Amino acid sequence: MRLFIFGCGFSAKAFVQEYSDRFDHISGTSRSLEKCEALRELGIDAHQFNGALDAAGEAALHDATHVLISIAPDETGDPVLKAHGALIAASKPEWIGYLSTVGVYGDHQGAWVYEDTPCYPVSERSHQRLIAEQAWQRLAKSIDAPLAILRLSGIYGPGRNAFVNLERGTAKRIIKKGQVFNRIHCEDIAGVLAAASAKRYAGVLNVSDHEPAPPQDVVELASQMMGVEPPPAVDFESADMSPMARSFYGEVKRINSEKVRRELQYSFRYPTYREALAHMWAHGWK
Repeated sequence: MRLFIFGCGFSAKAFVQEYSDRFDHISGTSRSLEKCEALRELGIDAHQFNGALDAAGEAALHDATHVLISIAPDETGDPVLKAHGALIAASKPEWIGYLSTVGVYGDHQGAWVYEDTPCYPVSERSHQRLIAEQAWQRLAKSIDAPLAILRLSGIYGPGRNAFVNLERGTAKRIIKKGQVFNRIHCEDIAGVLAAASAKRYAGVLNVSDHEPAPPQDVVELASQMMGVEPPPAVDFESADMSPMARSFYGEVKRINSEKVRRELQYSFRYPTYREALAHMWAHGWK
C-alpha cells in the first residue's frame, strides 16, 4: 500500500509515526521547504504544496493506493481538488480519507450530535469545510472510491495541551454557564485513521472522546497535576479574547462517537481528558 498525505501536520504526523509500517511507501506535503526536510527525517517522501505539486509529487500521488487530505479549504474551495482532483480521479485510489471538523454541525445548544444530525455551520471556515466535504463526496462517487470523512473535535496531544499552556502562561480559565467543548487526542485520531484505512471504510465518522466537558475543568486538572495555581477564573462576557477564540464559545454541542466504536470496532485509548492528561503527565507532554 502506498499512502499520500496532503498536509502533514499534527494529526497526520501522529498517524505516520505510529502506523508507518502498514504502508510500503508514504508521501506527504508541507507548504515550506524547511518543514519538508523535517518530514523526510520521519521517513516521509516529502513534496512542497503551495497550490500545486511538482512532477515528482504528481507521480507519487498517481501511484498512491490511499490518499489522506488534511488541508483546510478557503473561500475559493478545496485546494487539493482544484489542483489535483482530476489526477486523483484518474488514478482511482483504493481509499480516500478527509479530515474535517465537528464545526460543520454548528450550534446545537448542548444537544448530542450524531453523524446524521443536520449541519448548520456558523463560522465561514465551517461553511467552507462542509462545502469541501460535499465536493469530495461527489468526486468519490464519480470514481466509485470509498471516502471516509472524519469530523474531528478539538485536537490535542504532546506539545499541544493544557500543560503547555500553563507553562507558557497562556492558559485561561474562562467560565461560561453551560459551555462544553469536545476533544480528541491525536493518538486516537491516528488509531481511527488506521482502522478506517485498513477497512477501506466509507462514510462520515465523528471522532471525539466520550466526555464533552467545560474548558475550565481541563485547566484545573492540569494545574493540580503540575502542582501550580490555576489561572484566575474570568467570566466569559468580560474575558479578553480574540474574535476567533470568542467564536468557539458561540457553539455548544456534545459529539457522539459511538459509530466509530461500533463500525470500526475501535476502542479509544483516551475515553476522556482525564486519562489523556494522566498519560501525558507520566510519559511526556512536551
